[in-house]
Amino acid sequence: MNICIVGTGYVGLVTAACFAEMGNHVFCVDTNPAVVDTLSKGGIHIFEPGLEDIVGRNLAAGRLRFTTKIEQGMAGALAVFNCVGTPPRRDGSCDLSYVLAVAEQVGQLMDGYKVIINKSTVPVGTADNVRKIIREALKKRKTAIDFDVVSNPEFLKEGDAVNDFMKPDRIIVGTDSDRALKLLEEIYAPFARSRDKFITMAVRSAEMTKYAANCMLATKISFINEMANICEAVGADIKDVRIGIGSDHRIGYHFIYPGVGYGGSCFPKDVNALIQTAVREKYTPELLQAVDRVNNHQKLRLAGKIHQYFAATGGVKDKVLALWGLSFKANTDDIRDSAALVIIQNLTDAGMRVRAFDPAAGNNCQKALGDNPLVEIANDQYAVLDNAHALAVVTDWNQFRNPDFSAIKKRLAGSVIFDGRNLYSPRQMAELGIEYVGVGRP
Repeated sequence: MNICIVGTGYVGLVTAACFAEMGNHVFCVDTNPAVVDTLSKGGIHIFEPGLEDIVGRNLAAGRLRFTTKIEQGMAGALAVFNCVGTPPRRDGSCDLSYVLAVAEQVGQLMDGYKVIINKSTVPVGTADNVRKIIREALKKRKTAIDFDVVSNPEFLKEGDAVNDFMKPDRIIVGTDSDRALKLLEEIYAPFARSRDKFITMAVRSAEMTKYAANCMLATKISFINEMANICEAVGADIKDVRIGIGSDHRIGYHFIYPGVGYGGSCFPKDVNALIQTAVREKYTPELLQAVDRVNNHQKLRLAGKIHQYFAATGGVKDKVLALWGLSFKANTDDIRDSAALVIIQNLTDAGMRVRAFDPAAGNNCQKALGDNPLVEIANDQYAVLDNAHALAVVTDWNQFRNPDFSAIKKRLAGSVIFDGRNLYSPRQMAELGIEYVGVGRP
């Protein structure tokens, strides 16, 4: 199968590499020459465990190629996957300019039947718009060519995207075309050998499924954070409460870990995009609005605890905070909507100095906060502790889970840990003589 992938971000590059891994010939298109040059040499421009090996292997085998020219990528390809970005606008709605620009180019260049697959997360009704734009482009050319537009949303987790693609829970395809459906079944057959993972539905239902899935997960996170905050107020322990409710199979344990709130490129954007979609249709999505509000408050809650702790000693001004974790979650260098950035901004606005470490996101954070004189990004996990008044753990990287507590206690000027991910045991911290402030813990 010859496949064209337009866009080489997280979704596009993972999709391309995994399709090539299964023996397909894949041509990736990106408008950035520097990115194409890097990829053509076997490097990758994003942090995703396991991805660089797959890209290099398939590049060497000749199954994976990269270009800046969409006409080159489309030549001989029946399937064109639209994987370009859909960034949020200021009002929270989804910017479809890149998606629709690709549709325009496809309409201008296609010379035979194509299936255009929207893999980017797009609002309900986008496939209709894409179809309309292609038809108009063909009309201007005075050409009649058959094509289909399909919704095939991605369900990839940053940090585990390769595994998610190779072993999917489900493959959602929205189409009313038997011809397009057969093509997608052929493409995805290698990924569904153990059981039938193919779920076919109407295009608009497929587009909605992606938003519903992410909003459901975001809701679970905001819910458990709300419960954690109530636990703090009433003297309960959210760890015990989580076990108690998670044992109910209707609830389960997934995505009910209290912390500093969700971030990244998906949940914040998708929750707000669906809110805007609902409002545009004259419906008030009260639950989703509450999920978003709770999450925004949660990102500041750990900073509030730090302010409260130091209030008796003159506040946080001129104090030094060691901070572990800058990415919005572990196993990625993505700092988009990261709680760490919100916490750092809040504390440095009050005059606190922050020395931070992250295994992957340090460079990205340096670029984002480089003009803040109160922030230092270090390359050593323990060096940031030296003479700091406290340690805050914001991201749950594995290397933070069982650190050298004796070194922490020795190198800190103070002896307090603010654990934004509940990685440590309050009892163990007490035995070590370390003050401990968690999330929803006594």
